[in-house]
Amino acid sequence: MLIDFNLISQREAYGWMVNSIGPRPIAWVSTISKNGVTNLGPFSFFQAVATNPPVLMFVPRTNRDGSKKDTLLNIEAVKEFVVNVVSFADASAMNQSSTTLPHEESEFEFLKIESTPSIKIKPPRVSSAAIAFECVLHDIYPVGESSHVIFGRIVHAYLNDSILSEDGLPDPAKLDLVGRMGRDTYVRTTNRFDLDRP
Repeated sequence: MLIDFNLISQREAYGWMVNSIGPRPIAWVSTISKNGVTNLGPFSFFQAVATNPPVLMFVPRTNRDGSKKDTLLNIEAVKEFVVNVVSFADASAMNQSSTTLPHEESEFEFLKIESTPSIKIKPPRVSSAAIAFECVLHDIYPVGESSHVIFGRIVHAYLNDSILSEDGLPDPAKLDLVGRMGRDTYVRTTNRFDLDRP
């Protein structure tokens, strides 16, 4: 099969991409509106992009009606957000937080997900998240009509001591991350192997 991406719809391109590129790490992003209402949503177009300065990125798409998601609106207004990593223990809550709620209704409150105040920024982190990166907005880059790449500079991080190994870094087995595949499929990082770098 050959697919000319110039001849298919955006929806078809999305389907081919998300079912072919994976596993994708999940940014469980918490934000706060200018009115103080918290928001929480998962995004699987997510990655670290630089270490000097430490920057990560994720991509919220627009709603089906073309309107901006609360995550993007909040970051445009407050210019801060938290990227919570998703361990298997939080997979169900993360999935539930993708529910579309009315504007300015909190997923934290609706789903009874416990939050903890951040150290350096206004949006809270997910209390159960093993790792949470507090970020300030570096830049927003619109791509086409339906996506915005959000770059955030990490200013503080929380790591639960229970997931650290003897060298002080996160232990992959203890962290037990999940990733996004296509359709409704996720993966766990339970089968791992090492390769010596040449």
